[in-house]
Amino acid sequence: MVIIRTLPEMRAASIVVKRGHRRVALVPTMGALHEGHVALMRRARDGGAAVVVSVYVNPTQFGPHEDFKQYPRDLEADARLCEREGVAAVFAPSDDEMYPGGLQSSVFVEENALARRLEGERRPGHFRGVCTVVAKLFNIVQPDSALFGQKDYQQLKIVQRMVRDLRFPVEIIPVPTVREADGVALSSRNQRLSDAERAQAPVLWKALGITRDLFNQGERNAHQLEAAMSHAVALAPSARLDYAQIADAETLEPVNDAQSGNVALIAAHVGETRLIDNLIL
Repeated sequence: MVIIRTLPEMRAASIVVKRGHRRVALVPTMGALHEGHVALMRRARDGGAAVVVSVYVNPTQFGPHEDFKQYPRDLEADARLCEREGVAAVFAPSDDEMYPGGLQSSVFVEENALARRLEGERRPGHFRGVCTVVAKLFNIVQPDSALFGQKDYQQLKIVQRMVRDLRFPVEIIPVPTVREADGVALSSRNQRLSDAERAQAPVLWKALGITRDLFNQGERNAHQLEAAMSHAVALAPSARLDYAQIADAETLEPVNDAQSGNVALIAAHVGETRLIDNLIL
């Protein structure tokens, strides 16, 4: 495995792979790799693709009061995990490599429909940063496929829309959320939970499970399902609900009457750490 730092090196490496008639599969990450990322890598290896894992904490997707400086960074540990999983290359660029005009660059990529709601409404500019960095990675790495976890459901749908509308020749492969034994979705931010907060973190998955059970029992009023999620979160002393919504799985528009295939989305702070999760009904 090699660690690549620059755009020319990364492009050259992809060209060599493709000349050998192999596909390139990209796993975009911000590092602090865990078993959820491992699931992406293993899926990426299916079919014999050469796997590139990008490790880049993208500053433009963080808001002014978010945890950019505190975000965990350990490239050495990330590289060891990638090598263990048979990754061909880790692409770990600098800010200057990704934003040659500086972080106040004048060119960004923005999706204006799906990004208005939920995370986008609460984190202005977040998805503009996500779309911009993913578009840059696609342009640099030239992958045939890219893998995204379903935990970040809205991000997945926005990237799919960007690929469709900008005609990127990249197959987007969704990978199911990987969970701890108690249902907590794996996330780099889980590292910031205290022991007491970690014990309460399953409340998001429990809330989604209650909603699923009510739906399976015949409840179709989306507002009642959302209220059930809200009530479940309120029972955890350290948890503070941000949103609980039943939405169309493709448009992310809120619905009044829940149907099979809709998505339940939830976000809450547990202590000072903000967690998100989702479930397809």
